[in-house]
Amino acid sequence: MSFKFPLATSSWGDEEIDAMQRVIASGMFSMGEKVREFESLFASYMKSNYCVMVNSGSSANLLAIAALFYTNNSKYRLKRGDEVIVPAVSWSTTYYPLYQYGLKIKFVDVDLNTLNINIEQLESAITDKTRAIFLVNLLGNPNDFRKIEEIIEGKDIFLLEDNCESMGATYNNKQTGTFGLMGTFSSFFSHHISTMEGGMIVTDDEEMYHILLSLRAHGWTRNLPKKNHVSGCKSEDPFEESFNFVLPGYNVRPLELEGALGCEQLKRLPTIVEERQKNGRLLQDAMTNHPDILIQQEIGNSSWFGFSLLIKPGSSMTRTMLLEKLKELGFECRPIVAGNFAKNPVVKYFNHVIHGKLSSAEYIDKNGLFVGNHHYPIPDAMKALRSL
Repeated sequence: MSFKFPLATSSWGDEEIDAMQRVIASGMFSMGEKVREFESLFASYMKSNYCVMVNSGSSANLLAIAALFYTNNSKYRLKRGDEVIVPAVSWSTTYYPLYQYGLKIKFVDVDLNTLNINIEQLESAITDKTRAIFLVNLLGNPNDFRKIEEIIEGKDIFLLEDNCESMGATYNNKQTGTFGLMGTFSSFFSHHISTMEGGMIVTDDEEMYHILLSLRAHGWTRNLPKKNHVSGCKSEDPFEESFNFVLPGYNVRPLELEGALGCEQLKRLPTIVEERQKNGRLLQDAMTNHPDILIQQEIGNSSWFGFSLLIKPGSSMTRTMLLEKLKELGFECRPIVAGNFAKNPVVKYFNHVIHGKLSSAEYIDKNGLFVGNHHYPIPDAMKALRSL
């Protein structure tokens, strides 16, 4: 089914096609020089020391959590049973690595206006058992990092960021995804840049970087620098390091095609974000005072992944009514990410606790949805939304 206003469209041009053709002509398809080039460019763009590209944003989350079990830094090292706080609204693979590594997941409610973690609920959820907070910048919107950093100041707690939906967003002129020990990104088709599939992890911590490099490819030493924080000092003989396994890793390497695409897409990112932000301002002008619908309240500078539409409490409108109107207007719609994730049957497998009540998450789950934003002007979509 085709939609007049789809959720996502391609941002590729001739440059991306040409980049793929050059890779095809080279005959080098597995991870190579183009992946390394993209990692360097992406780290520079984010003003981070290091970037590791993987095959998806989900794998980026998996490796970020896994790396915390192999660090020698006691400040960051986790063990099974350690408590990690998460917002109750996010995508499934924010949570799955926490379960897969035996961590205790503490769900905290979100804010009805920003859709990010509720700051007051977060503060009351922290105990002496809390080791980390895995923040999610939802639908392009930064968290209030100033307040969060004030809350954890002096505590033995560190931040991680799932920034898969918020590439290019900034808070106090700093890129989201760079406030925590590690930040994860996605370059899936519907995200800000597209490398078909793809994900990235950025960090300023050299040891984490080396652990991630090893975990990405079988847990071997082959891709590590000669002197590294995982195996110490590598042999001068590459043969000896061919199959030297030091960590229980994965194979989540990206393709060389994806690296080449990333190099071209990154050139477009400033314009992509600028155009999405222009559309976001038009949305705010059109919908801020709507009698029945709330839109996401911006923190910092959102990169506006999509436009959430949440029925106001007390309105006679229902989500079914809203969906029907949007479908008639030609909009493709989705729930707000995964809604209240704690309601899903899969949670029965988690070692988890729910802090207080997830009232806002549940309200969003039943009364919210989002429509697409794009990297070009969408005046017809804005006009249609104003008619709701």
